[in-house]
Amino acid sequence: MNIDRMEFLAWMERLMDRLDMLGNNIEDFQKKRNNIDGEELLDNQDLLQMLKISNRSLQRYRSNGKLPYYTISGKLYYKLSDVHQFIRESFNPPTPK
Repeated sequence: MNIDRMEFLAWMERLMDRLDMLGNNIEDFQKKRNNIDGEELLDNQDLLQMLKISNRSLQRYRSNGKLPYYTISGKLYYKLSDVHQFIRESFNPPTPK
């Protein structure tokens, strides 16, 4: 079975168009799924990677009330603005010499 070059290129072009369309749909789905009231939500894994902390540290911040969180269907989420506020409050400016 031989496929000529033009037929192959046309087939590949259709395939790439379809993959681009699927990629855009996935991105749109992710944006809608991780937003509430127009604000981005982060889950535990996102926050652990972002702050480079352990799961236990994150649990301690929640327990101490330093980091507000929301439970949706048994999963913990954090508003990005709350995370930014937590970082600002936790930042210690360097002490002058």
